[in-house]
This record gives sequence, C-alpha cells and structure tokens, in this order.
Amino acid sequence: MAALLAVAALAGPAHAQVAPSAAEAARYTGLHAAAHKGDLVLLKKLLASGADANARDPFGRTPVHVATFARQPEIIRTLALAGANLELLENDRYDAVTVAAVAGDEDTLRVLLSLGASAKLTTSRYDGTALIAAAHLGHDGVVRQLIAAGAPLDHVNNLHWTAMIEAIVLGQGGARHQSVLQALLAAGASTRLTDREGNTPLTLAKSRGYAAMVDMLEKEGAH
Repeated sequence: MAALLAVAALAGPAHAQVAPSAAEAARYTGLHAAAHKGDLVLLKKLLASGADANARDPFGRTPVHVATFARQPEIIRTLALAGANLELLENDRYDAVTVAAVAGDEDTLRVLLSLGASAKLTTSRYDGTALIAAAHLGHDGVVRQLIAAGAPLDHVNNLHWTAMIEAIVLGQGGARHQSVLQALLAAGASTRLTDREGNTPLTLAKSRGYAAMVDMLEKEGAH
C-alpha cells in the first residue's frame, strides 16, 4: 500500500503539467503574448503578417498551449483557422486537449474538439491519455466529452493503469469519481484489465471500501 501511495503522489496533478509562470508570461512576445492575454486584435494582426502559428516557447509550448492554459477559446479558434496544429506536444508531452482535460475546462475542451483536435493521443511522461488524466481527477464532464470524441477507453499507461483504475485508485470514491466510473462503464470500458499486481477494478474498489463503486461494477458483471 505504501508503494501505491507513493506512485499516486508521483502521478498527482502537481507533477503533471507546467503552465507558463508569471515570469515566463511577462517575457512573452508575438503570438505567445497575444495568446496569454487574449488579445484577439493583436493575434489576427500578427497572423496576417505571417507569424508562425506553431511557434514554440523555451518549454516547447505553442500559442495554442498558452491559450489553453489561459482559457482563451476564441484565440484557439483563430489560431486553428490560421493553420495551427492543435495536436503538438510540449516538452513534457502534453497536447492542448490534455491540458484542458486536467484543468477541468469543459468550454475550452469543447472548442478544441469541435476544431478537430484528437482525444486519442498518447500524452505525458506516463504514456497516458487525456481520458486517464480526467478520470484521475474526477472531471466527469470532461470524461463524457472525451468518450464522445472517441478517446481510447482501455488505454494502459506506463503505471499499468487504465482510466477506470485511476478513477478508483487516485480518487476518494466520492460522487465525481463515481460519475466517472459510471460514464466509463456505460461506454463499455473493460472491467477485466488489471493493474501490475493483477488487481481488477472490482478488487481495487473493494479493498478501499468504495461501496457505491463496488455496486456499479458488480451490476456490470465485474469480477
């Protein structure tokens, strides 16, 4: 159990993404500055003059990444129309969809997906997905959006956890994580895939005393 808690701490959101710091944002120029500030007029002017919509900051963030962190969906829309690639990864291997998913930012995520951004990418140092990240954090609305966009339900990350397993082992068994589990079950996510020690989602839920999750899993025939 101690080992599991250590892994859970490592996988926590504090170790997930690196948003632009205040100092970094203060140094931004060009499209990155416009994206961070939500300055649509400047953004359009720069794009019209030939600025690179996929330019990178020192951490590999594009203007789309910066706009996603800053919750600027109209900036993202304008960048996409100008040819920005919505699926590029920054240095820690996060795309904009996963950034929005971790933030629980349903509005920005909805815009990204409507513009054609993929919910299927393998991202992060954990070789995970946006769905796994959202399940971990109990962002049930995000989870439902990602499922509808075709996110891989049974992707196994390098911790040997699926979205379903993360919803159990990294949550507290409360209402939001129960809602995540319900969404995954309704979509047909596997209840048979195990963690590295061979524990199924049902075994993991039972071991934590998450009665509501146990009930949901058993109703789906989980073992």
